[in-house]
Amino acid sequence: MITGGNVVNAENYFWQGDRVRLRPLSASDAELAYEDSLDSSSRQLLELGIELPSSIKKKSSDLEAYADFKNAAGPLVFAIENLDGETAGFASLHSRHAKNGTFSFGVSISRQHRQKGFAEDTVRILLKYAFHERRFQKCNSSCVEGNEGSVRLHNKLGFREEGRRRRQWFMNGRYYDDLLFGLTREEFDASIG
Repeated sequence: MITGGNVVNAENYFWQGDRVRLRPLSASDAELAYEDSLDSSSRQLLELGIELPSSIKKKSSDLEAYADFKNAAGPLVFAIENLDGETAGFASLHSRHAKNGTFSFGVSISRQHRQKGFAEDTVRILLKYAFHERRFQKCNSSCVEGNEGSVRLHNKLGFREEGRRRRQWFMNGRYYDDLLFGLTREEFDASIG
């Protein structure tokens, strides 16, 4: 990792995996967030519908609310970097319920960085943090039917399909089911050996 012109060894850094490093959002991320918003088919699966047109200024304003984890009680939103320092996408840890010990996550990888294992590495870091540092006991997740990349990711990470909510989302002129997934801490711990 390079910071201020100096090379820093980040091998033992908690927020770094085998392929990615997570960092706080910054104003410089607005341009990539805007570029990603132009990938309508991908954004539609993530946002469950077509977004209204955006701008770099709007994305900058949106990111500002989460920059540097200003509201640590709300969603924690990260920028994802590959190990060369290129921003590859965004991730969040959200829907955290202390009483029940449950949480969820979101991950979006920019088109040019997909199929490189970045999403899997990112989610493993988030799961490790939530289970081992925040004492959560279960991750609840979902995706819209037809999002095969998300289904593969959940399966690869050891999530179990727990059900589906039929005809939950309307887009592309039809209704889609919401696929429900869950992963307990014990299942996560077993998957990492």
